[in-house]
Amino acid sequence: MRILLVLAHPLRDSFAASVAAEAQATLATDGHTVDLLDLYEEDFDPRLSRSERGGYFDDPYDTSAVAGLVERLKAADGLILVFPQWWFNFPAVLKGFFDRVFVPGVAFTHDPAGGRIVPQLTNIKLLWALTTTGSPWWLVHFYMGNPVRRLLKRGIANFCSKRLDFRMLSLHDMDRATDERRRAHLERVRKALSEI
Repeated sequence: MRILLVLAHPLRDSFAASVAAEAQATLATDGHTVDLLDLYEEDFDPRLSRSERGGYFDDPYDTSAVAGLVERLKAADGLILVFPQWWFNFPAVLKGFFDRVFVPGVAFTHDPAGGRIVPQLTNIKLLWALTTTGSPWWLVHFYMGNPVRRLLKRGIANFCSKRLDFRMLSLHDMDRATDERRRAHLERVRKALSEI
């Protein structure tokens, strides 16, 4: 399987970077092809430009500003996202990746009758999120309703592809996580990915 592994964290020595490295090594060992897209290292600009937004309903939509990323997404069989949750949401750089790359003609098409969108990422059979939160599990799930999971599964995954394998592995209470808990989470990631 060809996996687009997207890392969204500004620090090279972050725990997210460690998770991405573990994911890349595990997938490669198991014979998968891994395309690592480090949004910060590649200096991705998350801002949707005026022309991009102005042409959102053009047919065809102009993807020339992000053509290389569109090609990488279309070449993938699976998408694995590695990121921290900040303020119960995606880092801005990852949100911008969705805004600028998951666009009409790539991730979906507009239904001519209006209202609905038609999924177009039929090549993507797997969408996993490997993430951390600074908040404890109960706060994310019970108080906030796990918004990142909802957005990824009900929004992006269901609106852009059909019948894909969705999974989210999170390390909660990251700011107080011991080295032992972090190592255990990396092992959990390794074991889960080895089943792909």
